[in-house]
Amino acid sequence: MTERITSRDNPKIKYACKLGQSTAFRRTERSFLAEGLKLCPELARGCPIKVVFYTEKALERAPEIQTLGGEQYLIEEHVAQKLAGVDSHQGLFCIFGMPENGEKALYPGGRYLALERVQDPGNVGALVRSAAAFGFDAVIVDPGCASPFGPKALRASMGAAGRLPVVESRCLPDTLAQLHAWGVTNLAATLYNSRPLHQVDGAYPNGVCLVIGSEGQGLTEAAVAACDAAVRIPITDRVESLNASVAGSVLLWHFRRPEED
Repeated sequence: MTERITSRDNPKIKYACKLGQSTAFRRTERSFLAEGLKLCPELARGCPIKVVFYTEKALERAPEIQTLGGEQYLIEEHVAQKLAGVDSHQGLFCIFGMPENGEKALYPGGRYLALERVQDPGNVGALVRSAAAFGFDAVIVDPGCASPFGPKALRASMGAAGRLPVVESRCLPDTLAQLHAWGVTNLAATLYNSRPLHQVDGAYPNGVCLVIGSEGQGLTEAAVAACDAAVRIPITDRVESLNASVAGSVLLWHFRRPEED
């Protein structure tokens, strides 16, 4: 019989909430919390599932919840509200183990997206989703980025973070240097000393890494110096710049694998 949790102060609930709130705790525990009747089953395709919390309403809507595996707990509505942090939720919450990717997910000839100091979790999640959609092999994030496994980023990536390797780089310029040594071409998305996108061939048979910085700060000098060239998306003078996820998605489409057409 499934155990029922009725208290918001239950240790398992407190643990799950901390996973949802703290990037450092997620890294220490190598686990993360996700919510959603569609998102959780999507993530379960690529991430080990540890614990499942669900409400009676959620079970009525999706009886297949009980086939997800892991430890399973039936929770009261007020407990679900604490896990969600808001009144509106879908009643299904899961704790997943993080996929063990590391830099072993990087190799010569691959296509990669590298993010530096992209702090908006919605942008990070959207870019992970676009990278998966356009056939890239992994996403690299530096310590200044929002966590791809935080609640907002997970919702924006629509489960792509569980299907596409996400590599946490301790020092992005060093990671870019390793890619360069393998023959991968690193391209910085920046305005200065850059070529417009329509003048750049998207093929790169030896691999390519697109390097994107935050909207406000752009890329650091060290990251740009570690790149082989720079590209920009031509835009009209009606706007100053593009949203990071929009710009990144345009670049990802341009540099997609030829076989993706």
